[in-house]
Amino acid sequence: MADVIDVLRKTRKGAMFIVEAPSGTGKSTVIKELLKRDSNLKFSVSVTTRAKREGEQEGVDYYYITDEQYNEYLAQDAFYEYVDSQYGSRYGTLRSEVDSFINVGQDVIFDMDWVGVRQMRQKAPDDVVTIYLLPPSVKEVHRRLINRGTDSKEVIDKRMNMIVEKIEHWNEFDYVIVNENVEDTIYKVQKIISCERMKRVRQVGLPAFVDSLIKEAKEVL
Repeated sequence: MADVIDVLRKTRKGAMFIVEAPSGTGKSTVIKELLKRDSNLKFSVSVTTRAKREGEQEGVDYYYITDEQYNEYLAQDAFYEYVDSQYGSRYGTLRSEVDSFINVGQDVIFDMDWVGVRQMRQKAPDDVVTIYLLPPSVKEVHRRLINRGTDSKEVIDKRMNMIVEKIEHWNEFDYVIVNENVEDTIYKVQKIISCERMKRVRQVGLPAFVDSLIKEAKEVL
């Protein structure tokens, strides 16, 4: 029986955890901490046609490809989701990148907006789990954007103008958390991940385990 349980633990299909939030809500901080604390959680690295920026690493921040390669991926239906940004660059999440994790029982976490979520749900409805982080207030978002000191006033104003459009899609997500305290939010997301991992649809080794229990019961009786 111990051998069966060991096999069962290794035969779980991974899940795709998508986290979305308005800029300044703390999404990146939450995702980074989750990755540090959970070795079975992997980050999805997207492809992009934009040039590599200083300090970025191939395969860590993005996979940097040409427009020709991007078009080939599109023709092959190789993306779970893709988008053309308003700045001319193109981005996409490769099926092969994600499937290499979830097919061996590892979970993948994504930093993705509601447009990508809709595409992901269409292509992998049983595997996608969506989490939306709301800020405690809009004033708090503005304060955080200013205090982090990474954006110009123009960029901050643009991010603030997009808040309403972002928040309006909150009800398309499975779970919604108000990120008032980062540690509390991380704890709640960890609980969501733990529960989702136990869903029957993801425990692909469960039927064989149940069959072994039934067989054992018949032998005993």
